[in-house]
Amino acid sequence: QVRLVESGGGSVQAGGSLRLSCAASGIAYSMNMAWFRTAPGKNREGVACIYPVTASTYYRDSVKGRFTISQDNAKNTLYLQMNGLKPEDTAIYYCAAGPASRPSLLPYDYTDWGRGTQVTVSS
Repeated sequence: QVRLVESGGGSVQAGGSLRLSCAASGIAYSMNMAWFRTAPGKNREGVACIYPVTASTYYRDSVKGRFTISQDNAKNTLYLQMNGLKPEDTAIYYCAAGPASRPSLLPYDYTDWGRGTQVTVSS
């Protein structure tokens, strides 16, 4: 059984940094791992993912150059380093895992989800 638990959220001022962590259990190393977020009044959107087949990473355009996704398989932990945070990054951030049929930032390609961690960026 897959279990994902996020941590590391908080409140920061614009320009600040946070590192999110996702402790995973029951994960097969061949699964896609990703971060999503849901802002108030908006749909869930993909932020970054790791495609295990090629060990490639993918980002939504608005976070490229600011966010970095990484994975420590020895610790079964997924990370999202967020630098240069902006008020529009405010959201609940979710860790997700899914079958690695293709790289994806689409929610419906993921089968397992954490409960989320709140990130609030003030101007």
